[in-house]
Amino acid sequence: MTRLRAWGNDLIGFLFLPETDKWLTVLRIGLGLQVGVYALFLKSDWQYLFAGTGKGLVSRELGEAIISFDSPFIPRLGWLVALGGRFGIGEETVLSVAWACLLCAGCCLLLGLFCRPAATVAWFLHLCAAESGGLLAYGADNFTTMGLFYLMLSPLPDRYSLDYRLGKTEPKDPQLLGFWRRVLQLHVCIVYFIGGLAKSLGSGWWDGSNLWRALTRPPFNIISPDILVRGKYVLPILGISICLIELGYVFFIWMKKTRFFWLVCILGMHIAIGLTMGMYLFALIMIVLNLAAFGPGIFAGQSEKFRLRREEAVA
Repeated sequence: MTRLRAWGNDLIGFLFLPETDKWLTVLRIGLGLQVGVYALFLKSDWQYLFAGTGKGLVSRELGEAIISFDSPFIPRLGWLVALGGRFGIGEETVLSVAWACLLCAGCCLLLGLFCRPAATVAWFLHLCAAESGGLLAYGADNFTTMGLFYLMLSPLPDRYSLDYRLGKTEPKDPQLLGFWRRVLQLHVCIVYFIGGLAKSLGSGWWDGSNLWRALTRPPFNIISPDILVRGKYVLPILGISICLIELGYVFFIWMKKTRFFWLVCILGMHIAIGLTMGMYLFALIMIVLNLAAFGPGIFAGQSEKFRLRREEAVA
């Protein structure tokens, strides 16, 4: 019983380790930027992507019908269109208002204004858009929805937001801040471990063929095939490195001596994905989640180490 009680105390101490709200500031600003850029990127194609049958690229009803097989309770833009129809508001107007609200929510998160309502609206509308356009959605949409979900439930506002400065609210419970950061950290670790394990089970990442297919498949073929052919011997090294970085993330990101190095490696990997494949939104959301989960405090610690080393060298 004593050992079980000790394990329980260790678990509680791990989950509710007191934290400042710097990580929450990084998450709020990063997600505000992500949502704003997402809305602006889709501005000209919003109606084309999410219009009903006969008006859009792919009928919204088709995507929503597929989603309904998983659960009829998953939010979708069709709910808003149906609600607007009850008040005589057309589909095009409803979609335009939804886009404007999503952009406004992103701007509010950036400024830290009406943080909780803005996070809730951004999460709901982004989830609706991602699910209604499920045939065109990809990983960036899932991770953005995940980040907004955690932000919506976290103890907002943070002390760097306008809400905090204007409302002069009391500082949040450090243990509650620590709990939500820990949940985010664990979720990110699980994502990388599963992703790295799945990559390692096949031969495509070990021989570089999966990287070749990813970099030559439209619309991600930004790099010329001639350059890839000349550098074909580097592809297996890069593929193996990606597997090792993702598999090792769950272990080495927790160790103080290796955390900075592993975080830099994972950030560099996502920056490379964004630049070489044009997946800018995916790269941005993964950078935001990693910085929020493990960034605050780590760079300050490294700066302090460099300062001490310079002082020792001068002495």
